[in-house]
Amino acid sequence: MITVEKLGSEQFKQDYGLRYAYVAGAMAKAIASKELVIRMGQAGYLGFYGTGGMSLQVVEAAIAHIQQVLCRGEAYGMNLLSDLSRPKQEMDTVDLFLRYGVHNIEASAYMQITPALVKYRLKGVSTDAQGCLIVPNRVIAKVSRPEVAQLFLAPAPEQIVSRLLEEGRISEQEAALSGRLPVASDVCVESDSGGHTDMGVASVLLPTIIRLRDGLQQQYQYRKPVRVGAAGGIGTPESAACAFMLGADFIVTGSINQCTVEAGTSDRVKDMLQGINIQDTAYAPAGDMFELGAKIQVMKKGVFFPARANKLYDLWRNYGSLDLIDAPVRKEIQDKYFRRSFDEVYQETKGYYQQQFPEEIEKAERSPKVMMALIFRWYFVHTMRLALEGGSEQRVDYQVHTGPALGAFNQWVQGTSLEDWRNRHVDAIGEHLMQASADYMNRRLQIFL
Repeated sequence: MITVEKLGSEQFKQDYGLRYAYVAGAMAKAIASKELVIRMGQAGYLGFYGTGGMSLQVVEAAIAHIQQVLCRGEAYGMNLLSDLSRPKQEMDTVDLFLRYGVHNIEASAYMQITPALVKYRLKGVSTDAQGCLIVPNRVIAKVSRPEVAQLFLAPAPEQIVSRLLEEGRISEQEAALSGRLPVASDVCVESDSGGHTDMGVASVLLPTIIRLRDGLQQQYQYRKPVRVGAAGGIGTPESAACAFMLGADFIVTGSINQCTVEAGTSDRVKDMLQGINIQDTAYAPAGDMFELGAKIQVMKKGVFFPARANKLYDLWRNYGSLDLIDAPVRKEIQDKYFRRSFDEVYQETKGYYQQQFPEEIEKAERSPKVMMALIFRWYFVHTMRLALEGGSEQRVDYQVHTGPALGAFNQWVQGTSLEDWRNRHVDAIGEHLMQASADYMNRRLQIFL
């Protein structure tokens, strides 16, 4: 008989101090809130705080609060978001984590290994009397491509280790031991999901990454192999069971946690999310990677955001400046999308960037196309802020990251106490989903006996 305790990796649960191999992933702008992380930790699960878009001061306050409540060794973690254009910010975030003794991070949106990530992983690495590695800091790396997974499954690049040693950021012992451990302690394979997505298919992606892990484990002979988990599209017992049957050592949920009491978004958004079905999402450009053409998955039911965001991207791609766009289209964007003039948007954007990243303004004032991108990107920041605040004005412009897993979850719990999001708590959802997954697997296995 399959019990919920048997699902996933026992070693994963032991390392993180968990009841089940179940994790609540980070959601940016602290939608994965400190309350969510605390609730998960108190129930014996692992949750990650969503640091994306939050200032270091806010993140520091969140860490202090979480540590004050979870003071008995309960599991918790913080998200570390890649930003290749602002390496200092990434290093400052890592230094903050190290200063507060944060031992679990979720590394998201990485396309290459960075010095900050390597510093976090190597700090405090030593050996015991038997020569076995002691590694205090764990990294769960979210990946959706084999070539990125391979970077995390290998030891830290020697050139980065050497540079960190020269700069005095790591010790000689930490540098010497770097070749004996992978960058990631765990890899989470992210299939098509809410928010940033490469639209991967779980049944293709997960077995491929597991085979890659097996090959690199044979090559490097790590004493503790990297575990491989699954995320994206998990919102029902069937989808969770599928992930475990495909070989996942743990599962990570996201979209279903955004429609809970603890999620750090507005009640109005939660009301809207509670009513979506599996067909009520769409793809739109990612505001933070606008010029690269990266995609996010968002709610489309009841909002115009996906259509308007795609229209802005198409205009940016096809025109060299705002002045080249037809006058009626420019008027529509300013009157209906932005509800303010391009100049007002630019002045607001300029005020922010001049304090934080003045080089962005210099580029924009040299290039009309860069300026257009900067102005259009304002819409993405604005629409996310609208959703978080939950006001009735410009409700049709709400930007809400979510995947069809939430629609599937809504259908699964229809007619139960969990139908109303006000009864949905992140730990109860985890318990319900894991137990139902074990029950489902037992029923299905009976068919083959």
